[in-house]
Amino acid sequence: MNIQIIEVPKIEDYRGNIAIIEGDVLPFEVKRVYYLFDVPSSAKRGGHAHKEQLEFLIPLSGSFDVVLKDGSQTQKVTLNKPDKGLLINTNIWRELENFSSGSVCLVIASDVFSEEDYIRNYEEFIAYIDANRMS
Repeated sequence: MNIQIIEVPKIEDYRGNIAIIEGDVLPFEVKRVYYLFDVPSSAKRGGHAHKEQLEFLIPLSGSFDVVLKDGSQTQKVTLNKPDKGLLINTNIWRELENFSSGSVCLVIASDVFSEEDYIRNYEEFIAYIDANRMS
């Protein structure tokens, strides 16, 4: 599956650690940053794929699961360390679930918001993936 766990460089200090994202930590130029918070534990977020945009998810606080599908396999990744993030490449369906109390998910994206880049229906996602495999 076209995903990768990336360790964020950190400076450890007895007063508290600092994680730094700069330079070549991510394989793309940052165009948008947003975060999810106050998500009820029973709620699901995501439920879409991107045609072009890459996203890097970091659990700034707490934990959550990311369920990933590429049309042929499914993988679940638990994010619970603020110095480890999940790079999700194009054409990967993602659903975020099982949010712990007080969790915060930071999303760093390779592009600004564009509705045309989203696939929000799973059946349409499968059709899109199948069509791209044929070409």
